[in-house]
Amino acid sequence: MSYKITFIKGDGVGPEISAATQMVLEATGIPFEWEFQDAGEDVCEKEGTPLPDRVTESIKRNKIAIKGPVTTPVGKGFRSVNVALRQALDLYACLRPCVSFKGARSRYENIDIVIVRENTEDLYAGIEFQKGTDEAKKIISEISALSGKKIREDSGISIKPISVFGTERIVRFAFEYARKNNRRKVTSVHKANIMKHSDGLFLEVSREVASRYPDIEFEDRIIDNMCMQLVQKPELYDVLVLPNLYGDIISDLCAGLIGGLGLAPGANIGDEYAVFEPTHGSAPKYKGLNKMNPFAMMLSGVMMLRHLGEHAAAGRLQKAIALVIEEGSAVTYDMKQYPDDPSAASTTRVAEAVIEKYKTI
Repeated sequence: MSYKITFIKGDGVGPEISAATQMVLEATGIPFEWEFQDAGEDVCEKEGTPLPDRVTESIKRNKIAIKGPVTTPVGKGFRSVNVALRQALDLYACLRPCVSFKGARSRYENIDIVIVRENTEDLYAGIEFQKGTDEAKKIISEISALSGKKIREDSGISIKPISVFGTERIVRFAFEYARKNNRRKVTSVHKANIMKHSDGLFLEVSREVASRYPDIEFEDRIIDNMCMQLVQKPELYDVLVLPNLYGDIISDLCAGLIGGLGLAPGANIGDEYAVFEPTHGSAPKYKGLNKMNPFAMMLSGVMMLRHLGEHAAAGRLQKAIALVIEEGSAVTYDMKQYPDDPSAASTTRVAEAVIEKYKTI
């Protein structure tokens, strides 16, 4: 039986790292039936939307997708395709493991931290009001009347909703993940000392859910302290569960501990659907150069294999990737000691090297 998977190549460097990932996944011998879909900036120019309905419909049919990076304009233009997909498919859990690889350039060793980020609420819920609009003026007036606090008239407004429902299911997801994967501890991260009715609720619900899992250690950390702790003593942490914005920031911090976003895979998971993707952006200025690091997307493919229950192939592919990184000859320029190293491999060559290693394991 083959697995039917929606494959979104993305834009910018997305098609190149997607092609490399497709190569290594097919080299496992597991039968895949790819249903290719386009999304992003180029599609927006042609179809008037970066995320046509056909894309979400494809994922709903197949239940699983793998996706390359998609460009999100800064400060203008369409909203994030990634956020839109998460909301449309209720992919409420963003799972980002950060694991050290021998040979990767980093100040740290033996990092093994899993970020579990709530995906649908908080400041990324997309509830915003543009400065100077009638809606913004009305919101400012209403908030000022209710709170007694003055908001400047030239303010843009973003709303930060955190619910019992959303928090309960993401914290439960973190504990279930920890239990299933033999992790020792879950840490809830918040700013409850200041935002008492949003982050305070996140902490309160975290503690309640933790009481149902006596076999797993639980603690909480304030977000700013958590940043310092991760830099000073990351070995103390295992699974971190966070609201949306903090999860986004901390997952990049943890990626920095292991050598960068080029080694940081990700998955967005809901009760029905799952989308696997690297955590880095589309880097459009490097489009077509065949020089970008494909490991993050390949490792996202490893996560997809595990999700499918193909644990042997997943472990073997991750080991092949680890061996290529450790040897250091067939890696892209960003993983060399000097970025202008003439021995830097192309994206395609990295895929070929991983396949060669896979065959020998």
